[in-house]
Amino acid sequence: MTFPQDRLVFTPADVDLSRSPLAADLHGQTYVLGAFNPGLTRLANGNLLMMVRIAEALSNPKRDSKVHAIRWADGHYHLDGWPLETVDTADPRKFMIAGSGWRVMALTSLSWLLPVEMTPDGLDIVAVHYDRAIAPQGSFQCYGVEDARISRVDGRYVMTSCSVSPERHSTTLYTSDDALDWTFEGIVLDHQNKDMLVFEGQVGGQYWAQTRPLGDLYFAYPPGSEWRAGPSINLATSPDLFHWRPHLKPGIRPHSATVATARIGGGTPPILTDDGWLTLWHGVEPKEVVGIYRTYWSILDRDDPSKVVRTQHEPLLEANPTLTAPLEELMYVRDVVFTTGIADAGDHYVVASGEADLACRITHIPKSVFA
Repeated sequence: MTFPQDRLVFTPADVDLSRSPLAADLHGQTYVLGAFNPGLTRLANGNLLMMVRIAEALSNPKRDSKVHAIRWADGHYHLDGWPLETVDTADPRKFMIAGSGWRVMALTSLSWLLPVEMTPDGLDIVAVHYDRAIAPQGSFQCYGVEDARISRVDGRYVMTSCSVSPERHSTTLYTSDDALDWTFEGIVLDHQNKDMLVFEGQVGGQYWAQTRPLGDLYFAYPPGSEWRAGPSINLATSPDLFHWRPHLKPGIRPHSATVATARIGGGTPPILTDDGWLTLWHGVEPKEVVGIYRTYWSILDRDDPSKVVRTQHEPLLEANPTLTAPLEELMYVRDVVFTTGIADAGDHYVVASGEADLACRITHIPKSVFA
């Protein structure tokens, strides 16, 4: 699909690394690998707030026969080196470390979250709030804080993020009264559970969320099933936003009829419409190292979000090479659009995505598309 307002609004060139949380320890040694996957919400003043993931990478990671990664510890950022002969660097976002008997990886960048205030239509930058950036603050985040998702629930803002460390790959929760000053609330989902999206409203007196547990092993559906085994979107409920219980029924699952959604995960926090909960999610088609990421949509039953009321198997958004053409020299992955935020704008939605793991993309999508 094509839409009249569809553009990149924040790119690596818009980031001032002299104001980065890493600057005091690594000044001049890093560059912005990507400014992408923005959480999105509307502020009290009517402006939109993007919480942008800044992936900050070493300008010269390979030296002295080693490849280096950035790690936070005890209030400072340090460099760790692995011998080049022990790693696989086929994926530009990470490198795999051999010799463990199972998969172990390190990242080529460390991510932190940057609040970027936008005009009400999401198309122009109003202010970049470096003083309110969210960076690692504990050993459970020593390799970074990634992919914020923001929901407005019961008059307050709730933000989930993925915290990365050797200890665990966890989901961490932040809350705020204004979406600018955030309070860290702790770990709410443990090891390798990504893309946690809190519904913007309660269902049956409880808070609901979409989750996406990961693993290296999936059990097969029976031959002829309409479902494909692999990463899918699950559901969880909570009485207080802090303690979550997995829902017995599955959420959105990959269809066996198409390889385009062989792997799926959550995109935008579900919002309530007249027809049910609208959720945008990503499907990944296997291709080379990274795959092809596209955005899809579903409407879930307002009283039982495990039921899909309506969906469309054609993608809503695909990667747009025209948008990234001016940034060609910075490209390191392709065929990736990763939608992470949505805001109501009357007759349309403002939808925020990460484009090519590089920049923030804003698209205006008419509500009629989901009718």
